[in-house]
Amino acid sequence: MKFTKGHGTGNDFVIIEDLEGTVELTPALVAALCDRRFGIGGDGVLRVQPSADPAAVYFMDYWNSDGSLSEMCGNGVRVFARYLHTTGLAGDEIPLSTRGGLRTAYVEGDLVRVDMAAPALLGESTAVIDGVSYPGLAISMGNPHLVCDVPADVAAAVDLSRAPDTDPVLFPAGVNVEFSVKLGEDHRRMRVYERGSGETMSCGTGATAVGVAALHTSGRPTGTITVDVPGGRLEVTRDPHTSWLAGPAVLTYTGELDPTTLTPRP
Repeated sequence: MKFTKGHGTGNDFVIIEDLEGTVELTPALVAALCDRRFGIGGDGVLRVQPSADPAAVYFMDYWNSDGSLSEMCGNGVRVFARYLHTTGLAGDEIPLSTRGGLRTAYVEGDLVRVDMAAPALLGESTAVIDGVSYPGLAISMGNPHLVCDVPADVAAAVDLSRAPDTDPVLFPAGVNVEFSVKLGEDHRRMRVYERGSGETMSCGTGATAVGVAALHTSGRPTGTITVDVPGGRLEVTRDPHTSWLAGPAVLTYTGELDPTTLTPRP
């Protein structure tokens, strides 16, 4: 099995090109590939497949590191687009189909910018960690998010070693939870727990949700928010029609492995 490793602000992925449909992914194989000690290591797997949607040539088959499927991944789309562009499979403007809908990526030098579609604000909810409730705004970016505004000391100390408890009615399949700190009117810093992957260094849909929440809280329908994540910096823009995510996307190395040599995690 040939693969490429890439990341967007530290949100890292194993990329597998499978245009002929010959690679059989299973939850166990994905979890083994993403294991950082027994496999390649990554927050998820991006499989390149032909798109069934005539509006796009490629489908981003995205798997979380625990082997579960996800609707969308903002940094994943950007790294996926970088791979297609670098390998000559696509040009600078790349429409992609995902389980969360059509997304179009634009390769602009070192940056990749993605039309993330219009967000859906779902109302207020809470995340509970160690008996403490954190109020937040539920937002769908094609996948579910709960953005909790907290002071800097709370964001630094909150335990994200396991999934926060959230409303199972509003989030029946789980939710990505962001803890957002206001650094300035147009500047936020966040930590995130991604369902299916745990705490990650970055989350593109999560950063977009944080930017959307910041604009909503300040009563602005449009604007640009800078979002700092542990792995770098992203820029989120909301215009009258859609939302945008921009940041670096890097391919780090390529390789080949025999999947039968992967050791299951003890």
